[in-house]
Amino acid sequence: MPDIAMVFAAGLGTRMRPLSDATPKPMIRIGGRPMLDHMLDRLAQAGVGTAIVNVHHLPEQIERHVAARTSPRIVISDERAKLLDQGGGIAKALPLIGDKPFVIANTDALWIEGPASNLARLAQAWDADRMDALLLVAASSTSIGVDWSGDFLMDADGRLRKRPEREVAPFVYTGVGIIKPQLFAHETREVFRLAPILFEAAGKGRLFGVRLDGQWLHVGAPEAIAEAELALARSAL
Repeated sequence: MPDIAMVFAAGLGTRMRPLSDATPKPMIRIGGRPMLDHMLDRLAQAGVGTAIVNVHHLPEQIERHVAARTSPRIVISDERAKLLDQGGGIAKALPLIGDKPFVIANTDALWIEGPASNLARLAQAWDADRMDALLLVAASSTSIGVDWSGDFLMDADGRLRKRPEREVAPFVYTGVGIIKPQLFAHETREVFRLAPILFEAAGKGRLFGVRLDGQWLHVGAPEAIAEAELALARSAL
């Protein structure tokens, strides 16, 4: 398991409005706890030692909330001055990340765990010789809150291919993965998206996936909250 994770908590949460007008999206509660805590707890349980959390929208709320955490250790990457998007956020944090593969994690990615830790399964599948990035993917048809046509096709060996235009793909990206920092080492842009980096790796045959064992809960909009909470409540029965 990589020792460092980049946790994306800087976004505006536009689709979560009006809830995100006064509360940063990562601090919105699902199952009685902020989404950010769900992710940080997963990372701590998997053995990640340090979580770099970027902040921009209503940053003080996030900073106050994580101040008391000791596991994982929290390092704030401050994007108050300018929102850098996920790719730019990683590039800014590279001095903190170092030169070893690291975990990437969205805060609106929750899941009901299967028999084994999905983060542990992801780490076990990582192969630096074959991979530039390894993503946790979920079945589009059984996931909560998926309102798009999927993201990837997956070959028998786990290689991911980008969904062709005007087609439906069976797998969605859960917002969690392992990636090499070298993909960002020569970036000169300040603001850029992560997705094109992943698609470029896919085009080279170096983007792989691990299928989530359990159920993915994508809480991207207010209407997804009730459905996600119902799924969590059912899983606890």
